[in-house]
Parts: sequence; C-alpha cells; structure tokens
Amino acid sequence: MATAAKKTTKKAAAEAAAEPKLRIRVRAYEHKILDLSVKQIMDTANRFDAKIVGPVPLPTEIKRWTVNRSTFVHKDAREQFEMRIHKRLIDILSPNAKVIEALTNLNLPSGVTIDVKMV
Repeated sequence: MATAAKKTTKKAAAEAAAEPKLRIRVRAYEHKILDLSVKQIMDTANRFDAKIVGPVPLPTEIKRWTVNRSTFVHKDAREQFEMRIHKRLIDILSPNAKVIEALTNLNLPSGVTIDVKMV
C-alpha cells in the first residue's frame, strides 16, 4: 500500500512540475511599499482568475558596514550602518496571455524591483 501511495505522489509532483508557471520575485528596501506592490500584483492576477501561490516571504538580506568616524587617529570612534532588502516570492500557475500582459503593464512604485521567470 505504501508503494502505491508513493507512486501517485510522484506522478502528482511530475504533473505539477510539467505545468508552466510564472515565478515573480519582488524586492524592496521598505517592507510597506513591498507589501503594497505584492497586493497590487495579486489583485491583478486575481482579476483574470489566475491561480496564485504566495506571497512567500523570503529571508531579509542585511548588508552592514562599519566606518571610522574620524579620518585619522581616533580608531575607537566608529559608526555602523545597515541596509535591509526585503523579498517576496509569488508563483502564478498556468498563466494565460491576458495575465502576462496585465502584469507587464503594471505601474509599481519606485524602489521596487521585480524579477519574472517562466519556470
């Protein structure tokens, strides 16, 4: 019985992998603008009855720098800076031409970067 269940799950996984999907990675420095952009993308996809998986929050990328405050002698006086890049992942399963066209014509705020891949 267990082997039959494994075979059906492998078949289901193979069928899911064969179906085309759009993978959208959204990146921004501010999480509020990022969430608004993701909501706008999902509303656009829902308008055309597309099946959506996500948004999946990806790990926040943190870049840190330590800089001397003075130029020469005072080594103990330092300043630390960091830059956070928030990321989300959205999958649109079996997208049609209308969904792709609507997403390309989408007007998103500045500071939001989108990577779209057909997987």
